[in-house]
Amino acid sequence: MINYLKNTEIDKNQWDTCIRNSGVMKPYGYSWYLDIMAPGWEALVDDEYDSVFPVPGFRKYGIKYVATPIFLQQLGVYSPDKSEERKAKEFFFYMPDFYRFIDLCIGQNIHTEEYRTTERTNFILSLSGPYEEIFSSFSDHCKRNIQKAENEGISYSTDITPRELIDLFIANRGREIRGIRERDYNRLEALMNHCRINRKGRIIGVRSAGGSLVFGIFMIELPGFKTLLFVVNTEESRNRRINYHFVNELIRENAGSGTIIDFAGSSIPSIASFMESFGSSREPFYRVYRNSLPWPLKMFK
Repeated sequence: MINYLKNTEIDKNQWDTCIRNSGVMKPYGYSWYLDIMAPGWEALVDDEYDSVFPVPGFRKYGIKYVATPIFLQQLGVYSPDKSEERKAKEFFFYMPDFYRFIDLCIGQNIHTEEYRTTERTNFILSLSGPYEEIFSSFSDHCKRNIQKAENEGISYSTDITPRELIDLFIANRGREIRGIRERDYNRLEALMNHCRINRKGRIIGVRSAGGSLVFGIFMIELPGFKTLLFVVNTEESRNRRINYHFVNELIRENAGSGTIIDFAGSSIPSIASFMESFGSSREPFYRVYRNSLPWPLKMFK
């Protein structure tokens, strides 16, 4: 039987055990990730945590709604031994009625008339084979950029704070992106600190000759899975092709290990093309949307 649980009613140990046993290696469904990025999150739980479905619920103008938090790509069903797509549809059937507005990205396609579903694309790369074999699947454009980067004398640094990386993002691109608030950056900073302290992630970057940060990446690392969650480029890093160099070195270091690199996807064509140029595979996920608010509240976003 599926039950709706408030945050204080969730058994986080049983929850994380279900996530771990589901075989999904992405970090987004773990309680520690949700606690930081979607404070107060709620849940739908089947039986004794046989299957779970996180619900990032929020409130605005007195209206309760469900939305995908910033810096959290997708959620959905986590189930060790049941059909996830069939289970996803069942979980949505049990979604509490007070959530009249839902805009959620999940890993399953629910195929229902009640919700408008839009496919989105993530990119993943398996490092099961030797480096030479993986390199052969790179696009010619990618190989040329790697060659250019190798002549740049790139040296990596790990003495980068979360706030320094976030400030670099804001200075270079963050101001152009609507919808990211200071609280979102604060949550991202907290996530970086949590991962670094608990050895679940690293910040790696490149500094200029003068010591200023010109490239940085926050990577979440779970057993057998690396998520390139937050990548920051500058004009200098693009000119030096640092992003190509970094991914190539990451592949070289982990080739043959069976590790999966998750590029975390992008709807920006140039970034998606970069991710795909390494021979990565497309992995669909889905934006599920329903607005059942009465007019004029239907204009609520």
